[in-house]
Amino acid sequence: MRKRFGILLVFLVAVSALLAGCSGGQSPSEKNGEVTLKFFHRWPKDPEKSFFDNAVKEFEKQNPKIHIQTEAVLNDSYKEKIRVMLGTNNPPDIYFSWSDEFADKFVRGNKALDLTPYYKEDAKWSSQLVQSQISPFTFNGKQYGVPWTMDGKTFFYNKDIFKKLNIQPPRTWEELISVSKVLKKNHYTPIAFGSKAPWAISHYIGTLNQRLVDEKTREKDYNRATGEFKDPGYTEALEKFKELVPYFNDHPNSIDHEYARQLFTAGKAAIIYAETAEIKLVEPGIKFKLGFFDFPSIPGEKGSKDFLTGAPEGFMISAKTKHPKEAMKFLEFLTSKPMGEKLVKDVGKYSAVKETTNRTNATPEQIEAVNKILDAKEMVPWFDTDVDIEIVDAYLNGVQMMLNGQKSPKGIMKDVRKAAASLRESSQ
Repeated sequence: MRKRFGILLVFLVAVSALLAGCSGGQSPSEKNGEVTLKFFHRWPKDPEKSFFDNAVKEFEKQNPKIHIQTEAVLNDSYKEKIRVMLGTNNPPDIYFSWSDEFADKFVRGNKALDLTPYYKEDAKWSSQLVQSQISPFTFNGKQYGVPWTMDGKTFFYNKDIFKKLNIQPPRTWEELISVSKVLKKNHYTPIAFGSKAPWAISHYIGTLNQRLVDEKTREKDYNRATGEFKDPGYTEALEKFKELVPYFNDHPNSIDHEYARQLFTAGKAAIIYAETAEIKLVEPGIKFKLGFFDFPSIPGEKGSKDFLTGAPEGFMISAKTKHPKEAMKFLEFLTSKPMGEKLVKDVGKYSAVKETTNRTNATPEQIEAVNKILDAKEMVPWFDTDVDIEIVDAYLNGVQMMLNGQKSPKGIMKDVRKAAASLRESSQ
């Protein structure tokens, strides 16, 4: 009898402990006023990894009762993993997000906390952010994210090669093709390009779509509820991209963007379409003068050439977090002016905090890049974060096949329109 009673007692204790664990009770550290935040981002490699590790240590030093648990996975893996994690009962408190459609999907799914009250409560902090970088995280008049970096896309070129061959930076599409022919004739790879990680394709497609399709039509088509992609400008954009294929390095689908950047840095390729944040990655390894030129104008373009492809990247807070004030305190720390200046100096990314890129922490080329972003009439978001993932997949998979000679621009657009029709139907 005593043995049965003992077993029953153990069972009741175990059940009590289980119920206590499910009751939402505080952990010992929480009872002592200490909290732990889970922080998820997409940079498991340096220099960003070290930047965040050091930032967490400094924040914890200043706020000893707030502890940060960090997890990071690479770019493409992150896109899928964050969607899965936000669907669980234990999502990260703070998570990285691209802007526009990528962030809006979390807002629509009630996965993101409305940060508007915090923006209003601490106007001294929020007013120091570059205002144009806040709007891509604004939905239905509310702020759901904090911009951390700003970035844009431009052509980098090797000034020494151009001078040697007596060629000038192209201003029109015809000049770009002409310059590429001269470079190829003289045994240089005209344009470095790697599409093994297909996001690199989206930067060309996004820019070409913006130039060749009028803004009102593009806005309608990028909306999952109204998109049709019937405008001939989309096909023309793919045809223009196809014109560049003979001037890319061989087998672009077999190399990634990082390797393509190495081809440029080593002087083997004369041009690369790159992010302004990559200047710091290029400058230390080059033995030539670095130059930039804007995306060339195209005959018959319907979009403004004063727009710049690029977007802020930032962080959002889970709608399920138990510690919104502490999470917001960490984000305000990350986007303080001292951390913004450190970001530029140590990582080479441009902070979304005003006046953080200057002569003390940046090269003249980096300052030029920031001014290009600030002076842009409007930013055109990264295509793969501006449209629904089904449209992205139809485009990127199709273009990879086109690069291998297996698909035509018209064939790609047929798949895109099919994906758009499916999204319209599911949105009704």
